[in-house]
Amino acid sequence: MATVNDTFDTSEALQLELDDDPLSRAEHLISIGISLSAEKNTNRLLENILIEAQNLTRSDGGTLYMLSDDDRLSFEIMRTRSLGIAKGGSTHQAVQLSPISLYDNNGIPNNTTIAASVALTGESVNIQDVYSNHRFDFSGTKKYDQKIGYHSMSFLTIPMKNHENRTIGVLQLINAIDEETGKPTTFTEEDQRLAESLASMAAVALTNHDLLEDLRELLEKFIEVIAGAIDEKSPYTGGHCRRVPEIAMLLADAVHHTSEGMFADLRFSDEQMYELRIAAMMHDCGKITTPIHVVDKATKLETINDRIHLVEGRFAILKREAEISALHLIHEAASDKKSTAIRSDYQSLLSKLDEELEFLRKCNFGSEYMAEDAQQRVKDIAKRRYRDHQGNEQPLLSEEEVHNLTIAKGTLNPEERKVINYHINSTITMLENLPFPKHLRNVPEIAGGHHETMDGKGYPRGLKREDMSVQARIMGIADIFEALTAADRPYKKAMPISVALKILNDMKNNSHIDPDIFEVFIKQEVYKTYAKKFLNKEQLDNCDIEKLFNE
Repeated sequence: MATVNDTFDTSEALQLELDDDPLSRAEHLISIGISLSAEKNTNRLLENILIEAQNLTRSDGGTLYMLSDDDRLSFEIMRTRSLGIAKGGSTHQAVQLSPISLYDNNGIPNNTTIAASVALTGESVNIQDVYSNHRFDFSGTKKYDQKIGYHSMSFLTIPMKNHENRTIGVLQLINAIDEETGKPTTFTEEDQRLAESLASMAAVALTNHDLLEDLRELLEKFIEVIAGAIDEKSPYTGGHCRRVPEIAMLLADAVHHTSEGMFADLRFSDEQMYELRIAAMMHDCGKITTPIHVVDKATKLETINDRIHLVEGRFAILKREAEISALHLIHEAASDKKSTAIRSDYQSLLSKLDEELEFLRKCNFGSEYMAEDAQQRVKDIAKRRYRDHQGNEQPLLSEEEVHNLTIAKGTLNPEERKVINYHINSTITMLENLPFPKHLRNVPEIAGGHHETMDGKGYPRGLKREDMSVQARIMGIADIFEALTAADRPYKKAMPISVALKILNDMKNNSHIDPDIFEVFIKQEVYKTYAKKFLNKEQLDNCDIEKLFNE
């Protein structure tokens, strides 16, 4: 069977291992159909269709046209063995010829050009000699012959029809070669039947291929819609959903090309890489069910709005009450000395209240860690009393406000963190309910594992390293690194690379992330590749990698 790397001479066409036995040629045709249906690359599929058609009919030249939505036949593949011409397909040499329109500017069918006519009528045309044929306009062919020193003789032009009997392309074969003389001859009726059978199988293969591509595009567009919905709901989470796939694919590619260590023999297939990409794009789709005031909680007291303003109002009431009390005492004071003392105490109280309010404001912003003495101070401040608008005494801070202001890390209280964490359960449920095709069946596992840890202390399923796929473990590192370095979070500043890697290294040492994948992440400088594209310049600081690994 001829291949893309043929030497393209006339004698080669005569050496094809096909005899004249109809059964042998039919069996070969079946094997061609099987190989075409298995080909996933469009360029190679188109190329193989033309090559096999040339093999079956012993033709020297051939052209494969595809019909576009605007009713034009575009030159996809062009090959002439005797001249060594091979364009289109996997050759990376485009066919520099203008498309053929099926209709002129007035909408009149183009029946003078053989390829257009075949596409319009859906009927095959077998021309014995183009130079004696007057039905079609072969002036372009004759000029091309003269230009390249070739002599076109026989033409076999076949429509390629899909399962709906709609023409999707045209297969054109030029100059059948006589096996004994090696010279051009006519295409036989058997050649035509074989070429038509091949064209039919090719059309089915192309239609199936296009259908799969359409379904693939539909899935990706659906995912983009979900990500867009999350983006509309929260621009912070939306940015995360777009960036995590970038890191995940960079890291997966680095693991794939690793030639030493744990992953020296691991190679991801194209399907596995695509599966990871889909999983990365959908890993947080469950957040679409998470309340927005939890997803975007920028401060500890934020719900629909930041309730620190209510606390500020209460402090204003305390200061007003202090002022009234001070003025009342001064009015009743028996001496100037006593009045001065009252004013001093009043000013001291105002300063203390201002200091306490400023302290609560800082607490409200959250941090990586809140010390216990700071938490206790919040509780002490909460014991102050003020009178509400009805004159009733109330604690300065409610129990719920104290609960939030004493959050030890970040801005989420335990109850809200459970709500956030539940998004992964929603993600898994949503993905497991989707009828993914076989090559994407691991998407729920990959997407749902990015909060698991290597020691089984993660969530939601408490999986250990050996329970997780490599792709899921890649997702964990990608998710964390993006979150640490993101510059669009309302509750934290973007970390420089050195700090983010230090935290990741600590997580590795605590069996939170996969140590071998983290080593690839560092040694292959995946973080640098990502950082140059997505991080701010001020985040691109230097990190002592050798020191990092020795910690």
